[in-house]
Amino acid sequence: MSFKTNASITQFGGQLLKLTHESKVTKTPMNVNVFIPPTSKHSKTPVLLYLSGLTCTPENASDKSFFQYWASKYGFALVFPDTSPRGAKIKGEDDDWDFGTGAGFYVNATQSPWSTNYNMYSYVHEELLEELSKEFKQLDFDNISITGHSMGGMGALVGFLRKPRDYKSVSAFAPISNPSVVPWGEKNFGAYLGNDQNKWAEYDPTELIKHFNGDDSSTILIHQGLKDNFYERELKPENFVNAAKSYKGEVDLKLVDGYDHSYYFISSFVEEHAKHHAKYLGLL
Repeated sequence: MSFKTNASITQFGGQLLKLTHESKVTKTPMNVNVFIPPTSKHSKTPVLLYLSGLTCTPENASDKSFFQYWASKYGFALVFPDTSPRGAKIKGEDDDWDFGTGAGFYVNATQSPWSTNYNMYSYVHEELLEELSKEFKQLDFDNISITGHSMGGMGALVGFLRKPRDYKSVSAFAPISNPSVVPWGEKNFGAYLGNDQNKWAEYDPTELIKHFNGDDSSTILIHQGLKDNFYERELKPENFVNAAKSYKGEVDLKLVDGYDHSYYFISSFVEEHAKHHAKYLGLL
C-alpha cells in the first residue's frame, strides 16, 4: 500500500502532509493528515493519534485545533484519520448527520450492510498505523499516545482501554463517555452492532474501565465544557469517572465553565493535552 501526497504544507517549521491511500479494511480510499515536526529529542519521533468527532474530516483538527504548534514545540508527530469510510455507497449512509458518513464511531460493524466497510476500529488502531510505520520510518509507532474529541474522544478512550500496551497515554475533549445509554450510541451501536448489549460494551469506555486489567497507571485527562449543548444528554463523563474506581491511575475530569463543544473549546485547552502526552512520550 502506498500513500498519495495531495499537499505538503510547511507549518511551525514542520510539514503537514495531506494523504490518501486505499484501505483493505474499509474497502474505500481513505484520507489522513500527518504532521511531522522539525526536530525530536528521540532518534525516532513519537506520535500522537487524534480522533475527530461526528461530521469531521482530517481537515477539522489540523485546521482548527492548534495541535501542530505544540507538536512542533515538544517534538511529536500527529496523525489525523478520517471519521468513517466515504463513498461506500450503502443505502442510508448519507441520510443523517450523526450516522453513516462521518460517523463511523470507531467500531468494527457486525451487521449487514455496514460490516463490509465500517470497520474503523481495525482501520485506525491496526491498518493505518501499520501502513504509516512502513511509509514514515522516522516516526516511532511504538511510542504513541492517543486523544480525540466527542465521538473521537470515545474512540480514544476505547483504544487505550482495549490496547493498554499500545498507547502510552490518553486524553479526551468532551468524549461520548457512556455511549450505550445515550441516543447517539443507541442509534449507531444498534445499527452497526445489532441488539447484543455485550457487543456495545466492547466499545463503551464506561463499561471497559470497570473491567480494565492492564497495569497502566497513567492519568486519563478529560476536559468538558459546561455550556456544551450535548453534555448532559450525550456525553456523561461523570459516568466514566464513577466507573473508574478500580483504575490504578487517576481520571482527571476538568469541568470548565463557559465552554461549548466546538474547536474554540478544544484549542483553548490543547496546550494542556499536548503537555500531558509529551510527558508520557518521554519528551519532558
